[in-house]
Amino acid sequence: MSTATETRTLVAPGIPARRRRARTRGGVLLWIAEHTVLVVVAALFVLPVVFVLLTSFMTANQTLTGDLWPHPFTAENYVKAFTDAPLPLWFANSTMYAVLATAFMLISSVPAAYALAKLRFRGSNLLFTAIIVAMLLPPQVTAVPVYVMWTDLHLTGTLWPLILPNLLGDAFSIFLLRQFFLTIPTEYADAARIDGCGEWGVLLRVVVPMARPGIAAAGIFMFFNSWNDYFGPLLYTSENPASWPVAYGLATFRGSHGTDWGITMAMTLIITVPIVIVFFFAQKAFVEGIALTGVKG
Repeated sequence: MSTATETRTLVAPGIPARRRRARTRGGVLLWIAEHTVLVVVAALFVLPVVFVLLTSFMTANQTLTGDLWPHPFTAENYVKAFTDAPLPLWFANSTMYAVLATAFMLISSVPAAYALAKLRFRGSNLLFTAIIVAMLLPPQVTAVPVYVMWTDLHLTGTLWPLILPNLLGDAFSIFLLRQFFLTIPTEYADAARIDGCGEWGVLLRVVVPMARPGIAAAGIFMFFNSWNDYFGPLLYTSENPASWPVAYGLATFRGSHGTDWGITMAMTLIITVPIVIVFFFAQKAFVEGIALTGVKG
């Protein structure tokens, strides 16, 4: 009798454990089955980054050969990236370009988007249509007359022709911010007006604090576009190496060191790091801003 009791005591606790392990394995297999496409797509995005990373640690004799793994690992390419090219200067130029362009865009685009979203005035629909048309207009169409204008102002050879126009607003940013402002209930602005706030007070004290995710999304878009811009610096700063940002500097460096892919890959990773850091810290606001934009038309 005691032997049967002990057997039941020893066997019974093991059954739930096996069931839990089976359920765990089943849950993992089910997760893989449900997310197979996402896993494959994620791998397709990650593999090029892994390739660039591994190539940056290879010697010149190993790059673009059958070797997929560096042997040995060498950091010489990263040292050469700073000694063979003026990376600090390029980083400084890109930082000035991206920060000032983003700040000027927000200063001009936030009030414009607020007016289009919350104020009713004659011609507002026509103005919004013009902004959409400006979004669809390629910058190459107006490149020649705009370049002539900046030449007459003696600003070619610098980044200012790319920074100063943001004081007049950015069409895509105005559109994005307007769509986000439409999601904010009008009752909040009406309550602020009843309390004596003017339109600037409503914008700064009510709308802007509630629209931080949308403003962050627009700012991140502008920062990324400015940091990665190649066409603008090619047009205005190509004759002045002291004004080159990282995107154009990397392109010229790759043209003169086309056979040394290890250094090129190392510079590519170094230039990408600031973008990754900015997105890492701002991803929550960015995703929220994109998710909520466009709820209302």
